[in-house]
Amino acid sequence: MRKWLLVFACCLPVLALASSEQGEHLKEAPVNLEDTVSLQRGAHLFVNYCMGCHSLKYLRYNRMAADLEMPEALVQKYLNFTSEKPGEPMQNGLSHADGKAFFGKAPPDLTMETRLRSPDWVYSYLTGFYKDASRPFGYNNHVYPNVGMPNVMAGLQASMSEDEFHQAMGDLTNFLTYSAEPIRPFRERLGVYVLVFLGILFVPAYLLKKEYWKDVH
Repeated sequence: MRKWLLVFACCLPVLALASSEQGEHLKEAPVNLEDTVSLQRGAHLFVNYCMGCHSLKYLRYNRMAADLEMPEALVQKYLNFTSEKPGEPMQNGLSHADGKAFFGKAPPDLTMETRLRSPDWVYSYLTGFYKDASRPFGYNNHVYPNVGMPNVMAGLQASMSEDEFHQAMGDLTNFLTYSAEPIRPFRERLGVYVLVFLGILFVPAYLLKKEYWKDVH
C-alpha cells in the first residue's frame, strides 16, 4: 500500500504539469444549453459543414427538432439530407473505408466528442487552424498538430469578422455539447427542484426529530 501511495505522489506533479500545459492552449467555450437560438445555429453549421464526413449516430432528427424547438417538417426539409424518416439517427453517407482512404483515418462520430475531450478543446480546435504549406491540405492546427482534417471552415472564416467567426464556432461547440447529452438541461433543472424539495423537507424533519428526542435527555 505504501509503495502505491509513493508512486501516486510521484505522478501527481507530472499529471499537473500535463494538465497545465494543455490548459494554456485552450479557450473557454461559450456553452449555454439554454440558448436555443445558438443551438439552432450550431445545428445548421454542423449539417452544412461537418456532416459530409462526421455523423451524430446517437442523436435522432426528431429528438433534435423537439429539443431545439424547430418544426419537424423544416428539419426534414433543410437539415435532413441523409434519411427519409425523422426518427432515424443523424448518419452520413461516407463509409469507413472511403474516409480512411481520403484522410488517412476515418473521420470519427462526433456525438460524444465534447464529453471525450471537453467543450473547451473542441472550441479551441475549431478556432485553431492556421495556414501551413507543408501540410497536405494547406492548414495545421494549434490544438491538434498535423491533424489530417482539412480546414473546412476556411471559406466561412474568410467571409466573417474574427468575432463573428468565433461566435459561429461557439454555436457549433454549443450544439455538439448538447448532442453529447440532450437531457442535460432537464437533468440540471430537475436537480434544482430536488434540492429545493429537500431543503423544505429538512424543516419538518428537524422539528420532528426534536419532538421525538426531547424527553430522551
